Amino acid sequence: MPPLTPPLRPSLLLLILVSSLPTSRGSLPPPPSRPCPPFSSSSPPPYPFSTTPGLGHPSFPLVTCSSPHSTFSIDSLPFSLLRFLPNSSSLLLSPSSTANSSSSCPSSAYVPSRPISLSGSPFRVSDSTCSRLASLRPCRSSLSLNCTLCPWHCGLFRDPLSLLPSCPQLYRRHRPNDRGCQSDVLDYLGNMLSNFGIEVEWETGQDPYFTQCRACQSNHNGSVCGFDDASPNKSFVCLPLEPHRVSSTIVRPGPPDRIATLGFLVAFLACFLLMVSAAAVTIFRRWSGKDEEDPTAAFLQRHGNMSPLPPVFTYEELEASTNGFDPKRKIGDGGFGSVYLGRLCDGRAVAVKHLHSHRACAISTKSFCNEILILSSIRHLNLVRLHGYCSDPRGLVLVYDYVPNGTLADHLHGPRSIFTKRLLTWRVRVEIALEIGMALEYLHFAVKPPIVHRDITSCNIFLETDMRVRVGDFGLSRVLVTAATNSDEKHVWTGPQGTPGYLDPDYHRSFRLTEKSDVYSYGVVLMELVTGMRAVDRRRGEGREVALADVVVRSIHMGLLEEVVDPDIAVEAGVNPVAELAFRCVAAEKDDRPDMSEVVAELRRIRASTCPHGAGSAVLQADMANV
Repeated sequence: MPPLTPPLRPSLLLLILVSSLPTSRGSLPPPPSRPCPPFSSSSPPPYPFSTTPGLGHPSFPLVTCSSPHSTFSIDSLPFSLLRFLPNSSSLLLSPSSTANSSSSCPSSAYVPSRPISLSGSPFRVSDSTCSRLASLRPCRSSLSLNCTLCPWHCGLFRDPLSLLPSCPQLYRRHRPNDRGCQSDVLDYLGNMLSNFGIEVEWETGQDPYFTQCRACQSNHNGSVCGFDDASPNKSFVCLPLEPHRVSSTIVRPGPPDRIATLGFLVAFLACFLLMVSAAAVTIFRRWSGKDEEDPTAAFLQRHGNMSPLPPVFTYEELEASTNGFDPKRKIGDGGFGSVYLGRLCDGRAVAVKHLHSHRACAISTKSFCNEILILSSIRHLNLVRLHGYCSDPRGLVLVYDYVPNGTLADHLHGPRSIFTKRLLTWRVRVEIALEIGMALEYLHFAVKPPIVHRDITSCNIFLETDMRVRVGDFGLSRVLVTAATNSDEKHVWTGPQGTPGYLDPDYHRSFRLTEKSDVYSYGVVLMELVTGMRAVDRRRGEGREVALADVVVRSIHMGLLEEVVDPDIAVEAGVNPVAELAFRCVAAEKDDRPDMSEVVAELRRIRASTCPHGAGSAVLQADMANV
């Protein structure tokens, strides 16, 4: 039997009663009656967006709020807002058709008549968008436009990246051949802008408006964030919305009306009876001993003071989103739980992880709380995002981003790997290795105190459709503290946990966990990318040959690396340096391994020398067009 709904507090009932009265002049305007796309709720859009002048962030005001897309402008160019995920720091935009060029220069309606400048705004173009434009190249054919009349379009035809001048120079180096070129660049570019859009990102930690808004909302419950629209620098303003509304209603009530007065008395009587009933239910539950606090929720509240916790879902919401945890919707199954594809009521596709109930309760609850607390305190483009959780007697459930392209293990070793593995060109593999490394570098050096993932495997590395990496599964992760020793090394003493084949043997032997344990696991993943083999495979024989790390280390010692390299990439330059880097990562002694900053720097050097034509996702899209 599900627990009884907790009674409404008298203060909340009074607030509901007062807010139902007619508001006086000077209060903020009511919320829109229909939702602003892509926001599904009819309430005002979340911060930093706003439809009311002076509210929200000065760079995010919505110009229009209408179907099918709301619009706002950057540098006086209008954009349609295609997608915005709650708790994210990125937008998917499409230049509005009103920003197109004149009819004298034929082009798609979505191609702006000038470059898209982000200077003076908090936005930057994402790497995936720059990569997508970098992969768009014109064929060696005559240009049909009159370059005298249409110089901008001619320049855009020859260099599509000139549309986004803020893209790094790295993406401006094109491959010399014409494989995958486009004869009508402007039409293809227009379709790309209208269908895929432009992804822009921003840093909430570096933007003073976001910092001051968090302080405003934490110090003044019910307040909203805005800015002084009349001042030249648009200074931040914290608006105490609810106290203003209540006080203005009480001090300056509207003209008396008999019907309104009668309605007020009826509402007051109903609320009074509801309060009495709620108090009676509370007394009965306490007397019967059923008013016990959920220990999981209590633990999260005690330890979640470092960062705000994600939203809480009801079990019924998540059950409905997965069609009753339908086995046909299962997309993964790990040691701690099964993962289902869910569709929330607002249309978002999410991955819903239901922790196994047959495991020891303490282990499941610890992993559950650990993942919530860690993922709530970190944010990186190459880490999965936690959208919410549910702590219910019927099950512990976590809600993540849905990453549609499976895991790295699926592409390398899965049942369909014979088809998907050809997409893992050497350039794509180098880019995947680099993005995994940047995620670990962030956990080890940017987060204070550092975080050790403790379960880096190819099964926990998820891939977007453009092959961007999302590292997930933080159930075993640990925060490092400075040990009480004479050295400054940070570690924790804990029993070894992880996946066989990836587990650091020094950690297994000494029970001392450091960032170098992640480096070892990462080295094994590098070996999987180089060889295409599984980390553990009993078919390779008995003893040490079962572990991939032992196979590759032995081959390097004997000078026979070419025998274990994946035949699909054997002729590529840069394979040997990556294999040698993996060899250093799996060194038996922790001190002999590089840290993740060194690993990332080395991979960037290898990419620059062997993959000089842009990021893996751009290359992948060009390759997929020719498959």
